[in-house]
Amino acid sequence: MIEVKNVYKSFDGVEVLKNVSARFEPGKVNLIIGRSGSGKTVLLKSIVGLHEVDKGEIIYDGRSFTNMSEKDRKQIRKEIGMLFQGSALFDSKTVEENVRFPLDVFSDLSVAEKKERTNFCLKRVNLENANNLYPSELSGGMQKRVAIARAISLNPKYLFCDEPNSGLDPKTAIVIDELIYEITKEYNMTTIINTHDMNSVMGIGEKIIFISEGQKVWEGSNNEILISDNKQLNDFIYASKFLKQVREGFLKKGI
Repeated sequence: MIEVKNVYKSFDGVEVLKNVSARFEPGKVNLIIGRSGSGKTVLLKSIVGLHEVDKGEIIYDGRSFTNMSEKDRKQIRKEIGMLFQGSALFDSKTVEENVRFPLDVFSDLSVAEKKERTNFCLKRVNLENANNLYPSELSGGMQKRVAIARAISLNPKYLFCDEPNSGLDPKTAIVIDELIYEITKEYNMTTIINTHDMNSVMGIGEKIIFISEGQKVWEGSNNEILISDNKQLNDFIYASKFLKQVREGFLKKGI
């Protein structure tokens, strides 16, 4: 579990996060949603330590990440997998080398063990025969799957995904969502996804927090989001006429 307690963050005197508190649960897909500029990306980066919070605390399974030494933070970082928005693969490295990279940096495994783990991760994302390809030879969806394989190579307890469906067509985005969901369950990870993709919200959003103007204004599940009476949330999600119709259907049925 990851806990965020009363977090504040400012840049150049402008408050971006204002007293945000949340709990992100293991074995669940936890989503942070909100408009562009709402503070959701700053929150995600604050949780992983890319931004230092001004006030408040970030806690990983009872361990205060905010107050610990850099040495202790390195230990937690070994337990973190990160899926970046643009996949962030190394263009000059093969698929196998990209997936093996965290193992080379953070593990004491033998060459044979690294090879075995790399192949396992590639098989898990259905890319068994892609070892010797380069990122430029892959589709956007395949690049995301390689990035997921790399993110789970160290068998992390925590998985962070920044806009994982950015730039993908709807069908491929669903494949990536389902893969993240399956891996979360399989490894009982605490998965946190930063997104504004309502397909992801409705498809895999088990725990959702909605950020507006730097504040958490709603939290719940994808079953609850369509019947929320929170005006700020509804203005965000019902920009889509289709979702408005879905909401009206739920309300007519008394759900």
